[in-house]
This record gives sequence, C-alpha cells and structure tokens, in this order.
Amino acid sequence: MVEELSQTQKLRHNKLQRRLRREMGSAIEDYNMIEDGDVVMVCLSGGKDSYTMLDILQNLQQRAPISFKLVAVNLDQKQPGFPEEILPNYLKSTGVTYHILEKDTYSIVKDKIPEGKTTCSLCSRLRRGTLYGFAQKIGATKIALGHHRDDIVETMFLNMFFAGKMKAMPPKLLSDDGANVVIRPMAYSREQDIAEYAELKQFPIIPCNLCGSQENLKRKQVKEMLVDWDKQFPGRIETIFTAMQNTAPSQMVDREQFDFVSLKQDPNAKFEGQVAEADLPAFDFLDIENSGNINLDRKREQGIDVVQVFQP
Repeated sequence: MVEELSQTQKLRHNKLQRRLRREMGSAIEDYNMIEDGDVVMVCLSGGKDSYTMLDILQNLQQRAPISFKLVAVNLDQKQPGFPEEILPNYLKSTGVTYHILEKDTYSIVKDKIPEGKTTCSLCSRLRRGTLYGFAQKIGATKIALGHHRDDIVETMFLNMFFAGKMKAMPPKLLSDDGANVVIRPMAYSREQDIAEYAELKQFPIIPCNLCGSQENLKRKQVKEMLVDWDKQFPGRIETIFTAMQNTAPSQMVDREQFDFVSLKQDPNAKFEGQVAEADLPAFDFLDIENSGNINLDRKREQGIDVVQVFQP
C-alpha cells in the first residue's frame, strides 16, 4: 500500500502516477479513445500492465470532464495453478464493477498445439473472442487492453522479421466485424515506468508463465534486441515510436498504400533548384541541421562546364 512506502518512494510514486496519467490522457485525447457516456470494459490478466491501466483509468475517471463507466473483466482460462482468488479480492478493494469469466481454453490450446510449440497465438485468439462476445452482453462501447509503447514497437519488429509485414498494434482499433472498438490507453507509456509503478503499488501480480511456453517466444528475442539498442543509444525506442507516428507512404514501397503506377513527370513544371530531404539517401540528410528543402547554390550550378558530349 502507498501508506507503507518511505517518503522517497511516495515521491517517486506520485511522480510516476502523474506521468502515467498525463500520457494516458494524451493518448485518449489524440485518438478519441473514450467519449462521454462510454462503458469501458477493462480487460485484466493479473499482470503489471492491466493492473496499472485500471488504476490510472480510475484516477483519470475522477478528474475527466466527461462521464464514463469502467467495468473490469478477467477471463479464467483454467490454466493449472491459476490462483482464482487473487483478482476478485483485489477488485473488491477498488470499488470497480467487475466480472470473472470462466472458460477452459487451456485444454483447447493444449489439444491443438503440439508439445513444445508456442501456444500464445491460439490462446490469445480464444481469449479475445470470448472477451469480445462478453463486451456485447454488458453493453460495453470500448474494450481497453493493457498494451504499452514497448509492446507496440516490439509487435512492429515481430511482423517485420517473421511475417513480412509493416504492422503493429494501433492505439484504437475497430474489430473486423465492426461490433467492437478496442483501445490501448497506455500506448504512450514505457514498460519500465509501468513496472516500477506496479512495484510501488504492490499489485498482486499473477505470473504469466503458467502455461510454460514463454521462454521460447520470438517476442522475447525482439524485446532483448530493443533493450540492448536502448542501452547503446538511449532514446532509440522513443525515436522508433515517433517514426511510427510519422509514416510517409510515398517513401515506402507498398503499392496498395500509394499510387506509384500513376506517377508521371509534369512537362510544365519548372525546376526551382530545390531537392527535398525525401529525395536523398538517409546518410545524406541525417546530419542536416535545418529540415525541409535544401537549396542548391544557383551560382555554382550555372558554372558547370560540360567537357564531354557523346551522341551515337
């Protein structure tokens, strides 16, 4: 409990809470995640991320200029050793409306996935399908998931390396059938801050390795790669996330996202002696102080001497 923390820990707790609240508020506003009258179904797994999401959402709920309802939901997937009493006991202490669902997806996964193979993909699909259906039953207008900024960046690299797609987790998503809107209120928050906040709050964390399939995950490999990058170049993950918010389809190679086929030279265009940064290789413009266009020296251009001409 916060009351049991030292003065230094309390100061750190308050600083982290303000930061997480500010980041969540910005993400909600930027993507219009929560609107007046919304019923937000907050999905809880028992991990640090979902605990923190619920805590900060409740904090924001008290300060927000709009009115919205929070409903916490946990799905007990009948994994062996899952401590069924932990989440109900915690949720009672928060005063939030909550539901504990039970569905034995664990047996389905173990039956369908060969021993030693990663079970997370099928497990996640079954869990998500159950939660989506329950959201309809309780009239939820938004489904909140606890993914953070690091999850989003990791997912992009996972898709790049192993699926050949430039794709991540959007902060806001409409389900394929159009029936549910998924939001990720912690899209702007760092995992490091969430982990520290969860420790200070002493959330009753339920381990995520009950199924025993976590050690060989490709996500773990990508996470280690990004952590190593961030140690060598502090701020690298922030820069990557910022890049994901500043995509330029015309500078990629996806023919579905940009009409390259129709691009043609304008015969009436007059050359103005300007070269846009986008036209230059990365190593040419990374050190340029002023962004925008680079003006060529007109005098030097006019002084070019043509010394050889060959016409067959």
